Amino acid sequence: MQMLRIVYPVVLFCIMTLKTSAQGKSKPLPIQQIKVEWEIIENYHKGQPGFQSAFTFTNMGKSDLPAKGWSLYFNMARAIRPESVEGGMAITNINGDLFKLTPAAGFAGLKPGQSVRVHFVGSDWVINFTDAPLGLFWVLDEQPEKGLKALNYHIVPATRLKQIQRAPADKYGFTTPTDLYRQNSKIEDLPAAGLTKIFPSPSSYKEKGGVFNLDRVAYIDADPAFAREAAYLAAELEKSLGRKIPVARAVADTLNGIIIQKTELPAEAYNLSINTAQILISAGDAAGAFHAIQSLRSLMPAEAFAGKASDLSIPAVDVEDTPRFGFRAFMLDVGRNFHSKQQVLRVLDLMALYKLNVFHFHFSEDEGWRIEMPSLPELTDIGSRRGFPVDESQQLMPSFGSGPDNNSSGTGHYSKEEFIEILRYADARHIRVIPEIESPGHNRAAVVSMKARYERLMKEGKREAAEEYLLHDPNDKSEYRSVQGWRDNAMNVAQPGVYRFLARVFDDLIAMYKEAGVPLEMIHIGGDELPAGVWERSPVAQELVAKDPNLHTTFDLWYYYYEKVNELLKERGLSAYAWEEAGMRKTKLDGKPHYIPNPDLARGIFQLDVWNNMLGWGAEDLAYRLANAGYEIILSPVSNVYFDMCYYKNFDEPGYYWGGFIDLDKPWQFIPYDYYRNARKDKFNTDLPASFFEHKERLTDYGKQQIKGMQGLLWSETLVNPQMMEYMLLPKLLGLAERAWSADPDWTSEPEPMAGTAYWKDWSRFVNRVGKRELPKLDHLSGGFAYRIPTPGLIVENGMVKANIQLPGLVLRYTVNGKEPDAKSKLYTGPVTEKGSIKVRAFSTAGRGGRTAEVNNQ
Repeated sequence: MQMLRIVYPVVLFCIMTLKTSAQGKSKPLPIQQIKVEWEIIENYHKGQPGFQSAFTFTNMGKSDLPAKGWSLYFNMARAIRPESVEGGMAITNINGDLFKLTPAAGFAGLKPGQSVRVHFVGSDWVINFTDAPLGLFWVLDEQPEKGLKALNYHIVPATRLKQIQRAPADKYGFTTPTDLYRQNSKIEDLPAAGLTKIFPSPSSYKEKGGVFNLDRVAYIDADPAFAREAAYLAAELEKSLGRKIPVARAVADTLNGIIIQKTELPAEAYNLSINTAQILISAGDAAGAFHAIQSLRSLMPAEAFAGKASDLSIPAVDVEDTPRFGFRAFMLDVGRNFHSKQQVLRVLDLMALYKLNVFHFHFSEDEGWRIEMPSLPELTDIGSRRGFPVDESQQLMPSFGSGPDNNSSGTGHYSKEEFIEILRYADARHIRVIPEIESPGHNRAAVVSMKARYERLMKEGKREAAEEYLLHDPNDKSEYRSVQGWRDNAMNVAQPGVYRFLARVFDDLIAMYKEAGVPLEMIHIGGDELPAGVWERSPVAQELVAKDPNLHTTFDLWYYYYEKVNELLKERGLSAYAWEEAGMRKTKLDGKPHYIPNPDLARGIFQLDVWNNMLGWGAEDLAYRLANAGYEIILSPVSNVYFDMCYYKNFDEPGYYWGGFIDLDKPWQFIPYDYYRNARKDKFNTDLPASFFEHKERLTDYGKQQIKGMQGLLWSETLVNPQMMEYMLLPKLLGLAERAWSADPDWTSEPEPMAGTAYWKDWSRFVNRVGKRELPKLDHLSGGFAYRIPTPGLIVENGMVKANIQLPGLVLRYTVNGKEPDAKSKLYTGPVTEKGSIKVRAFSTAGRGGRTAEVNNQ
């Protein structure tokens, strides 16, 4: 079997082999000399849903590991069945994804050199290293308040099919170099000179012959309405040219200038005309002028983004351009794992270049609250920190491998000043920042923070102040478990403190936007994945249901909540934005639970993100049903634009995969008004029958008017550092930008849209543009991005090894001596005839390499 080998130490080493900087600085305690390994045994264990895996503990020290007096904590995104644990150990769930392993009565301890294997069974399946237990730390009974990082932890790669095959129906095996070669086989390597040089594709693009050399730019003459855009352009050109460009009205000499004029054009539209003597930008509004500037930058050579271009010639072109959607969004989750202010600014630079205009800032989650609220300091004093111990009076418990200390990506927040800086930076780039307050579920960080506030004030005898922002019912005995395993992550919407809390947060946000000088028009209020069973045994909730004549069941509190939140927003002149569930009403059909679009909140009251089009879950048409019912919809389908999904199936490929595998092609091939046509396989890689969508609701002409835009989403459960964030984001973001801005290509109207010649020709043009023009820019933009470099495809034919690549323009290098290819290895220019192990690796223009592919040429 041909396997792909991991060679991304910067991105993945901290996860695959967990060691800490403490090693070498202080002598490890005896417990830290225990080597811990984890491996997958099999999925579909004993012919039933569920996986079996195992820890192996080996005593590498000189003293015994005692039979008791210690425990090992870890995070794992699967439910572990306690009764399945073997090897003389017990595993219990603390809450969420945090587990505790302790020696049981049958464990006799470990002498030096001895090992013990601990098998256990968990829910669903595991197929890659992202699924492994993470953030391991020891706790000694004699020091119960202190967590000690496990210094010697290894994840054993899966190499057998039963380790990654999720169920008998799973048709995905290991992704081999031959698989990749066949996937790339219809991609043509096209001459760079013939490619469209503006990204995303403009409505009309024509090269006229000749060039304009930016070195000759003498001034920028802008309509007063575009003064800010002109100043931005001058600053960007200064970085490339190394000199200041004056912004001034032209007097006599109109040559060698950049003219930005105001004309009658639709919102965000622009015209760009470049000849050998002048650059003319025409736009109807400032956003259009800004997008024209991005198109001008898009024409520049990649080295210009680092101020290192020896030739600053750009082609003479005529461009007419207007966006397909007015709402072109990217959502970044900073709640699960924190991303610094500087990293957010880098993302905004990316969005600006590729004409994305909405930054959906998912700053609150179960696992973290990330923006300082001046009126409620507990939200970040407590809710932005994760660590041990787990009493949560000072911090949240560890999640997603954040460990026992506060020095991981699990901890962090933006100060008021930093958030204001982000707002201003985005506004200068014509990007709206829409903050999201997840509620009423996915709100644990806020619930815990306000609970700590409540308990502190109650001890001080200040009951009224304690209850002012109380989000939970202290007497609630409801039992539930969220998708992420939490048993206490929902606000109790019957508590009056919930609405005082939201009003206070809304007002703090309004004040910060006002101080930034940036308009706030909309707040996202969550609405995703409220667990079944919440509030059922809450005295406060049940009392409200009994008193309010409009409430008949506990579930009716859902509608009660959103009606009240909508009123709070309306009072402040703000619009409501939420996840799809906020627009659904629960009813019954043939005696069974059934969900329909809620008519009470449609017709411009709520804008909804619709993510659930999971093939086989039954809601494949949900976005279209809600649009047809009058809801304004932002298409956010998991099948195509959830960027945290794996690129493809292999043990060493990071990311989740519950929604499928998502490479660059998935966002690019999405057909917004008829996405049934771009759906071909289910999550197990099984072909969908021709009748699959027969009884699904189609998008009507009325519904089409309610589709306001598209959104790419990057959830951060696995994003523990900037490199991993950029790896999952890029180049997928470019597929989103193309589809959100540009019109549907011709192949989308063909009977079999993704099978014909037109599809492959368009795909070839797109990947050539990405590989030959965009990735080189990303090597320099904002200091350079760690985008994913695709793994080469390899095949052995007639005694020769042939190689190809998804993104032409990347350089392939190979070795025949067993060593990893580096930037000095032999250049691949054609089939390799040498025998033995042939290793091939792709490199960027900056010399950064991707994964190595290997085949054996016998």
